[in-house]
Amino acid sequence: MRKLTFLAAAAATFLAACSQQGPGESAPAASASAGGAASGTPVVGLALSTQNNPFFVELKDGAQKAAKDAGVQLVVVDAQDDPARQISSVEDLIQKRVSVILLNPTDSSALAGAVQSAQRANIPVITLDRGVDGAEVASHIASDNVAGGKMAADFLSKALGGKGNIIELQGVAGTSAARERGKGFDDEVATTGMKIVAQQPANFDRAQGLSVSENLLQGNPDVQAIFAQNDEMALGAVQALAGKNKKVLVVGFDGTPDGKTAVMNGTMAATVAQQPEEIGRLGVDAAKKLIDKQPVDKSIAVPLKLLTKE
Repeated sequence: MRKLTFLAAAAATFLAACSQQGPGESAPAASASAGGAASGTPVVGLALSTQNNPFFVELKDGAQKAAKDAGVQLVVVDAQDDPARQISSVEDLIQKRVSVILLNPTDSSALAGAVQSAQRANIPVITLDRGVDGAEVASHIASDNVAGGKMAADFLSKALGGKGNIIELQGVAGTSAARERGKGFDDEVATTGMKIVAQQPANFDRAQGLSVSENLLQGNPDVQAIFAQNDEMALGAVQALAGKNKKVLVVGFDGTPDGKTAVMNGTMAATVAQQPEEIGRLGVDAAKKLIDKQPVDKSIAVPLKLLTKE
């Protein structure tokens, strides 16, 4: 009887521990967080919008390498592109009393309340790649997305002689990345003889990039270029164009491994290459500075470059 009582108590303790996990977080990560805090090792939370995108996997890899070098423990949570899930994950990181939260928001407006909650708990937040509207953060680390959008438009203007019809595949509505890349591209196109004949969100997703491109190409057969606000959608557009007897220039954004391969083999004309590993590394470096009571810049720009086959 005493043995049964002990087993029941142990099971109850295990279930209680598991119930405290944040969405998208594994049990080992949760226990590691507690262990890190108890041992005096600084714990930093990394709240990703999704790991179903190579760009954010590279960002996470860069953060994990930097955390190991800095002697910082990194707890990663994945929102799976769900704002409500990410809000819950951030609240869970606050409850765990992490030292700093690195946030790659699923939605720039929806996460403002979670950032404010962290601030009330005296936990600084650093945004990565995408900003947050309506809340102050300790630092924002990203590429200049407006400049990147302009870079893509400049490339197409030169390639098409300043004339031509373009389809634009947009990212997730509500994200600063989609808004800023679109602004840079659209504003620059407006200064040329080129015309955007169709725009539609494909939510930074390859499968949606394929289906949206197929539909828009059917309705707009006289198209010379497709600009996709990330490489995943651009690769979907490449699939939609396969087998069609027409030349359409496809330009992406991010510089993911698959995107770079497509540029090198000629199926994509160009990609505006970011440095996701560097964004992750700089995020952890800034977090460590905050932990050590050192100042950090409010905005840290990560350089972009246009990648073409030549």
